[in-house]
Amino acid sequence: AMYPSSSYLPNALVNLLATHLGDSPDATLIRFTNGDAPITRAAFFATCERYCAFFQNLGLTAGDRIVVQTPKSPDSLCLYVAAIMAGGIYIPLNPDFTDTEVSYYLNDSQPTIFICMLDRMDTLFQIARESNVPHIYSLGADKSGSFYEDINSQNVEFTSVAERQEEDIAAILYTSGTTGRPKGAMIPHRALGSNASTLCRQWKFSAQDVLIHALPVFHTHGLFVATNVALVSGAEMLFMDKFDTEKVIQAMPSATSLMGVPTFYTRLLQHPDLSSAAKNMRLFVSGSAPLLAQTHEEWTQKTGHAILERYGMTEANMITSNPYDGPRKAGTVGMPLDGITVRITSEETMEEVAQGEVGSLEMKGPNLFTGYWQNPEKTAAEFRSDGYFISGDLACRDEDGYISIVGREKDLIISGGFNIYPKEIETVLDELTEVSESAVVGVPHTDFGEAVIAVIVPQQDAELSQTDVVNYVSSQLVNYKRPKHVAFVSSLPRNSMGKVQKNLLRDQFKTLFESD
Repeated sequence: AMYPSSSYLPNALVNLLATHLGDSPDATLIRFTNGDAPITRAAFFATCERYCAFFQNLGLTAGDRIVVQTPKSPDSLCLYVAAIMAGGIYIPLNPDFTDTEVSYYLNDSQPTIFICMLDRMDTLFQIARESNVPHIYSLGADKSGSFYEDINSQNVEFTSVAERQEEDIAAILYTSGTTGRPKGAMIPHRALGSNASTLCRQWKFSAQDVLIHALPVFHTHGLFVATNVALVSGAEMLFMDKFDTEKVIQAMPSATSLMGVPTFYTRLLQHPDLSSAAKNMRLFVSGSAPLLAQTHEEWTQKTGHAILERYGMTEANMITSNPYDGPRKAGTVGMPLDGITVRITSEETMEEVAQGEVGSLEMKGPNLFTGYWQNPEKTAAEFRSDGYFISGDLACRDEDGYISIVGREKDLIISGGFNIYPKEIETVLDELTEVSESAVVGVPHTDFGEAVIAVIVPQQDAELSQTDVVNYVSSQLVNYKRPKHVAFVSSLPRNSMGKVQKNLLRDQFKTLFESD
């Protein structure tokens, strides 16, 4: 084989990701729907090696951070693997993050290298300079941008990957807290490696599989679950830059599996050709947000397939899954994956609750992150003394051991698969001088799962319209955090402790988006 994966041996995760490289270098790894030439495993890893050598030549050393904010492309995946090959810590950012948001992430992570979008290069370069980032590159579609220019002008030879052990950090993914700023979850080689191997085994992925990859690659589901499973199992990825109902339907007859968020499935259900397109598919996986039991049942009626719903989070990768063989229960996220223990505890007593009772979901296993970047206090607060991680989700377990996530301790909103923390939006709303106070809640929405609602108490005699509010939020925060409705009220409901009672607001507006 051209690129023996044995040369990756000192690097725990890369060695695992290159599992099928030695025996099948010419096997297709990435196929496209638009007629572009496919990318083989050998070509993919050769590109990763080039980028790795380039990073090492810039002086990247073990534990240095590489922040990447670019549109989804196969190069996003090469950059991820190359960063880890070079011993670095990969930090992907949503391409839609505003300048304000990017500035925060750069200041917090202090990267050695920042690779940004070509079309926003001017402002992003300036922000990166203000954050003292030593190496700044632009990267556009069609191999344009200073990153490629620099790589092509240098003849840097790849020599070796950096040595990295299981407990070394491979990536930092930022996750917003309910209070304050987003925190960087440090994810070690161990967590990504063990999770990829476990999912391949439990979901029966093999080199015969073709996975439709239509998820974004800046969070766990698309970057780690989909990509790592394909790399480790020898499967092929049918790569799409974004989800498109028509394209996914057209791709299904030549694919075997799809990983998606509930919004994918609600939209595919509207397509007249779904039943025939899904005929030779093997597996449909759903995660990142709760799948309505109704969607699960409609899908089974139309396709004969039960969607396999699983549950994970940034800090713990994948935690539970419905079984591959055995009943997949609508409204549940199944059972803990191999090697992972889950317990549901009472907030009051910290003891485990009885079967069927709701409590706080905690877990332990090789899937867990190491802690929050430069935030030992927060890390300590999220773990029990015996090593269990407190998820912040409320759950219950049925008589067969299936777990259901019934709510969130902290009012997190999940819209279209994206986590939205009300506090972040409320902080922005409260910056408006016309706003006296605000509360943000999620209410049911057929397409997005939940929709963001802003409830505002205006200052006396203030002139403030729904459009003003939405436009201001849009200027400060990424698109999916925009309120889908703004309500003006004279006061917010509060309890005796003065806390806003968001449950009452959710009740008040819960039918807002119900179709007639």
